[in-house]
Amino acid sequence: MNYSFEYIDIILLAMIAGFIFLRLRGILGKRTGFEGKTPAQFKEVLKNIKVEQPRKSNEIFDTAAQEDFLKGAKIAYETIITDFSDNDNKITTSRSLLNGQIYSQFNDALKERSSRGHFAEITFIGINSAEIKEHKKIGNILNVTVDFIAEVITCIRDKEKKIISGDPEKIKKIYDTWVFSRDTTSANPNWQLVNTLT
Repeated sequence: MNYSFEYIDIILLAMIAGFIFLRLRGILGKRTGFEGKTPAQFKEVLKNIKVEQPRKSNEIFDTAAQEDFLKGAKIAYETIITDFSDNDNKITTSRSLLNGQIYSQFNDALKERSSRGHFAEITFIGINSAEIKEHKKIGNILNVTVDFIAEVITCIRDKEKKIISGDPEKIKKIYDTWVFSRDTTSANPNWQLVNTLT
């Protein structure tokens, strides 16, 4: 008799526990993981929050980046001018600083000079100034136009070493406007000369 009462007590306790569980589930809800749904009361608030994505450093061309760029541009300018004066029949040292089109143009000029039996003597004195004229981004490509003022001593001689043009004793001031370019999404930080406007 006592055993039957014990069974009834167990059944009653189980029913009470089940009832409590169902009530809690109804109040708290059931969550099995991230459901990806925004509660309605937060949607309006979230619409007004603008999340600013961090910009990659290679996409920024602020004052500091421009200063770093100009340091490199000056080195590139001297390297290219000096390489062009070498009496090889092709561009060597500055190859990585030129895009395909400029590389071909410079090489053609060197070959033409060599075919006439001429060679250049250029002493690079220094850069007086280098200023960014403009910079614009087209898609992922950033183009920067730079005005250079530099001083060189230059002359062209024929195969008998007679001077055809220039003066080996006179410093000449030269003015160049060059356009450098790079892909801002590339891991390669190097710029290339893509156009000469002089």
